[in-house]
Amino acid sequence: MKTIISVVSAALLTFNSFSFAGEKEAKKWVNDEFQPSTISKSKQMKEMKWFINAAKPFVGMEINVLSEGIPTHTYESKTLTKAFEEITGIKVNHQILGEGEVVQAVQTQMQTGRNLYDGYINDSDLIGTHARLQLAVNLTKWMAGEGKDVTLPTLDVDDFIGKSFTTGPDGDLYQLPDQQFANLYWFRKDWFDKPEIKKGFKAKYGYDLGVPVNWSAYEDIAEYFTNDVKEIDGVRVYGHMDYGKRAPDLGWRMTDAWLSMAGAGSVGMPNGVPVDEWGIRMEKGSCNPAGASVSRGGAANGPAAVYAIRKWDEWLRAYAPPGAAAMDFYQSLPALSSGNVAQQIFWYTAFTASMVAPKSSGNNTVDDSGTPLWRMGPSPKGPYWDEGMKLGYQDAGSWTLFKSTPVDRRKAAWLYAQFVVSKTVSLKKSHVGLTIIRDSDINHKSFTERAPKLGGLVEFYRSPRRVQWSPTGINVPDYPKLAQIWWQQIGDVNSGAFTPQQAMDRLAEEMDLVMSRMEAADKANNTYGGCGPRLNPEEGDKWLKAEGSPKAKRDEKPQGKTVPYEKAWN
Repeated sequence: MKTIISVVSAALLTFNSFSFAGEKEAKKWVNDEFQPSTISKSKQMKEMKWFINAAKPFVGMEINVLSEGIPTHTYESKTLTKAFEEITGIKVNHQILGEGEVVQAVQTQMQTGRNLYDGYINDSDLIGTHARLQLAVNLTKWMAGEGKDVTLPTLDVDDFIGKSFTTGPDGDLYQLPDQQFANLYWFRKDWFDKPEIKKGFKAKYGYDLGVPVNWSAYEDIAEYFTNDVKEIDGVRVYGHMDYGKRAPDLGWRMTDAWLSMAGAGSVGMPNGVPVDEWGIRMEKGSCNPAGASVSRGGAANGPAAVYAIRKWDEWLRAYAPPGAAAMDFYQSLPALSSGNVAQQIFWYTAFTASMVAPKSSGNNTVDDSGTPLWRMGPSPKGPYWDEGMKLGYQDAGSWTLFKSTPVDRRKAAWLYAQFVVSKTVSLKKSHVGLTIIRDSDINHKSFTERAPKLGGLVEFYRSPRRVQWSPTGINVPDYPKLAQIWWQQIGDVNSGAFTPQQAMDRLAEEMDLVMSRMEAADKANNTYGGCGPRLNPEEGDKWLKAEGSPKAKRDEKPQGKTVPYEKAWN
């Protein structure tokens, strides 16, 4: 009995000390770190007091969460965990690993039911997986039921600009956005503005140098800078940048909406209906994928997809700097700061923070005042693209909880997840990592003031066109199983072992094979909740002759078209 009394007394003492320190520490963090904010300091303190009270049952607990490594997550791991612990008394070990390792950890926890981490910042690309397998917590039901006592009243889910990305086929929320970034067009505006360069381009191609509207113009610009301009201020320059190293991130390079940019999918947002950016068919109103091959009504090996892969390979060989084909995702994108590339069709805004670093840090793409010499603009459209389609990829790293996590640990992790996206914290976090998640944040006056130094990021997120960029959608029934197939096929194109058509035929066939196994498992064991694949029979080229995607071959080199940067987001 004495032992029990001592333990209870010690727990109460610990609780009281944390409770006492909470408001004092919260005020310090609100004043010193969490500025600017979209809400007043008094409202910030009201949110912090809610966290202090909601955390009382978990004071002294130590939890583990996992995310990939981008500046936003580094800030969370190094700064926000400290703030959260001082304010709530809950210690968070926020581990950072590579994207592939995060997916592997998620997959392992799903397969084994072992609680590896108490919370994950996991790409919303897995929304179709989480909604079907029902191993992730349905957040809509969680917030209204078991997790109601730890759900922030001022969370304001409708303020999250990526809410539609994390909503399952059933209309419920399965993930909560923590950060998001898009792949857009990037170019050296200072070079594009040079009179002699503009004059030379117009003379050769018959139209003005500007932001390319279509892939024909992008290719013309790549050719022009690589083989005509060649050198600027004593530096050998190139008209294109990409990567081709045979590694898992080569697969993400393509599943991240490359096919939809070319126009392979169907009209519809946030993802094509019935055919999505992976080339997987799922009829409107259904939750059962019907196939990836053209013969089954998919588009993964159709003319548009083959064109997309061929252009990736051709441009990498012809217009990128030496060594680009051997680079991976992490090596290629920061390489732009060396200042020898004129444009990039597939550039992630997650790198904005590093691309606005001062010139003294070795960044050759800003002027002496720190103003970018570059701009970001809308992604060019491929020849198969139709009005009303998505135009590119938008990553939405989102908080995901699993049913395999004990409820008390899950609740503590949910508190931390909400803390780092709360209105008290989110605007400051957005300024640090430039991965905006709230509509209220991007429309705050602080971003109006900062916009000239961010190269078009603010203009993109304030544009109604931002909805054209979206993550992998609900047609993909099991992201980890299907995503790993891609990089090997694409790698065989880069190595010259297969033509683009051969590689995409093999990819589509393998995706259908994997989905057939999912279909069998779903029928036998309800593995995917009745929403597993139900493959169409193979019917030759029947679908190519029908309306919509998959699309028959088109003119793949229409006239190039550009617009001035000032009108690019109109």
